[in-house]
Formats: sequence, structure tokens, C-alpha cells
Amino acid sequence: MMKSGWQTKSLGDVCKTGSGGTPLKSKKEFYENGTIPWLMSGEVSQGEVHFATRFITQKGLENSSARIFPKNTVLVAMYGATAGQVGILKFEASTNQAVCGILPNEQFIPEFLYYLFLSKKDELILQATGNAQPNISQIKIKNTHVPIIKLGEQQRIVTILDEAFAGIATATANAEKNLTNARELFQNYLQSTFSNKGDRWEEKTLKEVCAKITDGTHQTPKYFDSGVIFLSSRNVTSGKIDWDNIKYIDEKQHLDMHKRVAPRIGDILLAKNGTTGVAAMVDRDLVFDIYVSLAHIRVLDKVSPEFMLYFINSPFAKKQFNKRLKGSGVPNLHLEEIREVVIPFPKSHEEQRQIVQKLDELSNQTKKLEAIYQKKLVALEELKKSILNQAFSGQLQ
Repeated sequence: MMKSGWQTKSLGDVCKTGSGGTPLKSKKEFYENGTIPWLMSGEVSQGEVHFATRFITQKGLENSSARIFPKNTVLVAMYGATAGQVGILKFEASTNQAVCGILPNEQFIPEFLYYLFLSKKDELILQATGNAQPNISQIKIKNTHVPIIKLGEQQRIVTILDEAFAGIATATANAEKNLTNARELFQNYLQSTFSNKGDRWEEKTLKEVCAKITDGTHQTPKYFDSGVIFLSSRNVTSGKIDWDNIKYIDEKQHLDMHKRVAPRIGDILLAKNGTTGVAAMVDRDLVFDIYVSLAHIRVLDKVSPEFMLYFINSPFAKKQFNKRLKGSGVPNLHLEEIREVVIPFPKSHEEQRQIVQKLDELSNQTKKLEAIYQKKLVALEELKKSILNQAFSGQLQ
């Protein structure tokens, strides 16, 4: 909502806009030894954009729809995950077609337009087309209503917003630091648990303390809207199984796959492709099957499943996993490499239980702290939106 009494016009009536382009990737002469900065939409969110990481040549510029935007051009990302992000160009540069440039003129302070389009981000995304990823057209940006107010009033609003956003940025940085510190505290304790083993500990390879270390089906599954649950490494990314985003296979595939692996409560699933070295315990009495991207681990009596899970998710184990990664593209862990990983553990089951109990307590405390800091980060983002709304509805004094 704009301030009552403000005259507004469509951006396209008062500002020139343009978008960039991408020279043919197959033409090396358009990129090699290029000196013209060429920005992607993901670089717009820097706020003030001071540098580029990609460059094109003069030939690339001349043989594409790419164009040079002048300093103080306000950039708006139009496509994909970064759609709606806003930045101010602080040097001459070109962009790809996913960026709309609002060229500077004498009617607007660039920072004023920057904050205005930050306030319009959610509105523009709601108007975006496309199912998988939002697509904000340049027409919609040009049709955005902007207030026509004196430069002095624009500067007053910018000054207030600069001060407010600087304070929010400091608070956000502190919350993010505290969040990182909380996670590192737990990881450091986990590391020390297994690196500072006691006298009554022993070391064995995983194959010596596990009844089974195998992986899921190597067949490419055919999915259905319902049926038997089918999990992959994507369902094991945070130390717990994501049961909310599952896929299904039919009974025929299940009967074949279940001959290879039949997971049960207390078993451990380890991501061995993609996000490797992350494990979760089966905590539901459900019939399901798994893909080759998951290793299925069932421990023997020497080590408790809970102790094993903490070990696999520890920096101590991850260091061993990382040394054993194979493949030049998507990293993966081979079963024989997983079997050779060494686990230190107390011979006493009671000592294992006590360690697990202590780790559970510390993990719960860490999660509570994480929840607090995550909540604060969300609140700070909402505060930014609230202040922007006040700024352009005339409530800033």
C-alpha cells in the first residue's frame, strides 16, 4: 500500500528498463579472455553489486542481446530461485537475460528504487508464471507502481531504512554466529567422544561389529501415487528420516527389492551418494524399500544402534568416509569402503548407554538453541518486511 496522497505512475512511464543476454556458450571467442563483467541473477542479491565473477568479450557482447548497464542501475532478478532479488550496480557491467535493469535517471535515487522493489518482492513473485520456478516478466516490473515524490523525501526514507537495515544486519549476523556456535559445540563434543577414547575401549572395523552392511536396489524404480514406501539418500539429510517427502513403488517391485534389503526398527540408513556420510535410524515399524544411494546397516550385540548412529554422524567418522569417497562427479561411498571404517567403542554396554544418554541431552539442548536462533532469524526477516511496508505507506517519521 502506497501512502495516501502520493502520486504514483507505472515504472515504465518514468524509467527506462532493459534485460541482458547470454552469448552462445559454444563460441569460445565470446568468453575466453573476456574483460566485460557479466552478471548472473544469483549475484543480484549482494545488495550493492561491486564485482562480477564471469566475463564476456566484446564479440560476445556484440553478438548477443547482452548490454552494458551503467553504474547505479537497479537490478531485479526475474527467473528461478533468485527471482525478486534486488541489487544496485556499482560499476558498469552486462547481465544475462534473467536480470532486469532499471536505468538511473534524475527523478529517483537508486537506493529508493532498491528499497521499493525489496518491498515488492513477494508481490512480484505471486504474479510470477511457471510451475517449477517463478518467472517475473519485465512487463510486470515495468507495470509496478512507483511513487513520484521529491528527492528530499526519497533521501529521508533511504536514510531511515539504511539505519534500520544496518541494525537488522548486525542482529542477523549475531544470530547466525550463535546458531553456528551451537552446532559446532555439539560437533566438537561428538568429536572428542570418539577421539579421546578410554582404557576400556576397543577398535573394530564396521564389518566386525555389524551383522549386515549392504545397499538398496540398483534397479531404476517406477513410481506410483501410492503403494510401498521407497526411500533414497534424499530422505536422509539431517540425521532423521524424512517421512514427509516419500515416493511409492508397486507391490511387484517391492517383492523383488525386499529380497535384497528388508529394513526394520533400529537399523541405520547411511547416505552413500550425494550428501554422503549422513545417517539416520529407522524409527517407524513400516514396510519400505531403499535405493542404492542408501546403505543399510544392522549392528551386532557389541555396539548399540544408538551408539553406532552417533559415531557415523560424528566428525571422527566423516573424516574416514571422506578419505574413501570415489567418483569424479557425484561423490559416493562403496560398500567395501564403508565396511573398513574403524569405530572405537567401550566394551561395556553400560558405558555406551551413558555416553548415548549424555549425547542425547546435549543434542536436545543444541536443538533448543537452534530453534531459538532460527526463530530470531525469521523474526528479523519479518521486521525488514514490516519496516519496508511502513516506509512506503507513509508511516516512517
